[in-house]
Amino acid sequence: MPLHLVDLPRLCAGVADLHDRYDRADPFPHVVLDDVLTAEGFQTAIAEFPAIGDPSWKGYLHVNETKYANPDMRTWSPGLQAIAAEFLSAEFCEFLTELTGIDKLMPDPSMDGGGLHQTLRGGHLNIHADFTTHRAHHDWARRVNIVLYLNDDWRDGWGGELELWDVRMTARRARVQPRGNRMLVFTTSADSFHGHPDPLSCPDGVARRSMALYYFTRERNPVRRSTNYRARPGDGLKRLAIWTDRRVLDLYDRARRRMGWSDEWANKTLERVSKLRGKRR
Repeated sequence: MPLHLVDLPRLCAGVADLHDRYDRADPFPHVVLDDVLTAEGFQTAIAEFPAIGDPSWKGYLHVNETKYANPDMRTWSPGLQAIAAEFLSAEFCEFLTELTGIDKLMPDPSMDGGGLHQTLRGGHLNIHADFTTHRAHHDWARRVNIVLYLNDDWRDGWGGELELWDVRMTARRARVQPRGNRMLVFTTSADSFHGHPDPLSCPDGVARRSMALYYFTRERNPVRRSTNYRARPGDGLKRLAIWTDRRVLDLYDRARRRMGWSDEWANKTLERVSKLRGKRR
């Protein structure tokens, strides 16, 4: 299939300079790329992105995050499937290898932890380092994360900037504005802390929209870590809630891996808890 929705030729032409920027970035290897999709590709993504109330969205609604996701490519529109297929292609994986210096990167068509994401007014994602192994392939280590923002018009005052924090969680080192057709690429590690922890202030009916994919290498004995949510220095009493929620999610993740559970039950339970919490306020 010819690549035509992702502007890969332009990205590849500058990959040597991008690699240097990626390697030197603070606080961990990353790079921000603008105009990743062609004009046609970006307009396709904007036009076909699922509506806020689409039944395909699954809620992740708990202390450490309030967002919605759809990792099932089979439910996506043809245009979004075509864009994802280009990100899953051997050609794009080769570009990522040259960009990051990580050999033998493998894409993940199952979108474990990735897919389409939306966050609504008041939503947030606490600072965290991502889980480190694939839930179905236990010898797959997560190595690279890409986040492509698909916002048609995102205003500065709405928040939602992705914050990148240092290893000790003492200071924010960088922020990435989620402007449309901008992609963040970064190395997934035990201490690549990132998130947008402050509630969004966008209008009702507007969502912070993105597509996220992860890339893996096959390892003999990769270290399994669940998502490691962390408090910021000024979070005060929120620290206990963040830590407790993290522990509960870790226990659920261990049980799910052992028992082969799907996300359906957890998502429905979290949505009920969130609704009850909202009624009590």
